[in-house]
Amino acid sequence: MPNRLRRSLRDAGAVPVIPGRRNRTRTIRYDEDRYRGRDPIKNAFCRRKDFRRVATRYCKLAATFPSGVAIATAIAF
Repeated sequence: MPNRLRRSLRDAGAVPVIPGRRNRTRTIRYDEDRYRGRDPIKNAFCRRKDFRRVATRYCKLAATFPSGVAIATAIAF
């Protein structure tokens, strides 16, 4: 399964960044710099989800939801 997913990502032109598990018989090569860059982005999304309005998406309109996300981001950072 993981090999199929990585293969389909490569066929689409994307570069898989997440390393394989340590107990794999064949190690998977990955870009360590890009993998380190994922953490701050992932943390930023988690910080935004701390705001209840953004996490539960109270604003159902497509025009108002991005403004709520922008306000939550401005407060969080």
